[in-house]
Amino acid sequence: MGDFDNATSLQAGPPTRLAVPRPGRPRSDKVHRAILDATRELIVERGFANLHLEHVAARAGVGKTTIYRRWASKEALALELLLALAAPHLVIDDTGNTREELTAAVSNAIRGLTRSAFGPVIRALLSNIADNPALGDPFRATVVQARRVEIAAVIARGIERGDLRRDVNTDVATELLVGPVYFRLMFGGELNDEFATSVVDTLLQGLA
Repeated sequence: MGDFDNATSLQAGPPTRLAVPRPGRPRSDKVHRAILDATRELIVERGFANLHLEHVAARAGVGKTTIYRRWASKEALALELLLALAAPHLVIDDTGNTREELTAAVSNAIRGLTRSAFGPVIRALLSNIADNPALGDPFRATVVQARRVEIAAVIARGIERGDLRRDVNTDVATELLVGPVYFRLMFGGELNDEFATSVVDTLLQGLA
């Protein structure tokens, strides 16, 4: 449940909640979480193509109108679920050590995919994020952009400390850090701490 507490902390891109309750009808956090839990379960069990809001309502034990007051579409509901599950794995603390922070950028992505509910959901949704703009575009504008902002701050701190070259291309560096994680997710390979260390060591050979 704790994953859902952080969804509204993502500030990059458009608002994380795409549909809001009507005025005068206060939202129940218990109901909201039940809906997100039901959505997560159904996406993993049946896939996004077979996700229907009436099925979510039945699984959550709420009326269909409760769903439609909050989300205009299943894409909006899936996006909020992704935001909630991804948020705990995005922030990179300023530790004063550039290598540690770069490693955290990789490890956070690995942890989200392998040790949290985000992993099964993003696996189920990857193809939809790629070919459905109603889901993919806001996902890139929120979750992906939030990760880029966090890693950009790490790189800026590394440059300021004198640990990284001043001509580092932040966008490319970000993709070199996180891209290998998703490559292994798609095509196979261990996702562990040793891999995170290897990615950072390789990156630093060119950027230190």
